[in-house]
Amino acid sequence: MAQVLSIGQLAKASGVAARTIRYYEQIGVLPAPRRTAAGYRQYDQGGVQRLRFVRRARSLGLSLRDVKALIATLDAGPRLALRPRLRALVRRQLAAVRHQSAELRLLQRQLEQVLHRLLTSPRERHRARERHLEGCRCLEIESAGDRASR
Repeated sequence: MAQVLSIGQLAKASGVAARTIRYYEQIGVLPAPRRTAAGYRQYDQGGVQRLRFVRRARSLGLSLRDVKALIATLDAGPRLALRPRLRALVRRQLAAVRHQSAELRLLQRQLEQVLHRLLTSPRERHRARERHLEGCRCLEIESAGDRASR
């Protein structure tokens, strides 16, 4: 006989909070479980596997709508029918991740520039300009000209 799990046991075994499990049932990501005469939910190992699948899909950034569609396809029949749909979802998600990565790289560069400006006060920037000018050949020419006029 298959092991029967309470919602608390299912939550612990799957790593998904009981409140989230109830929500997934409410929106149709998970099927309604069997219940005891007292109304307690009863799950089997299939529930654990399904929740782990949902958790992995969500961690990859798939929306609940996409996860629900995948599960419906899984429940509908042969898994071969799932491959094209899954491929399309993964491609779409990969494009979104690439876009987010580009946005994050841009944000990183902007933050580095702001930090650099904050670390160098106006006084320090002025000193750096003066040091740069001290090393400039134009000052040497002026100094030689000043000496000749003396």
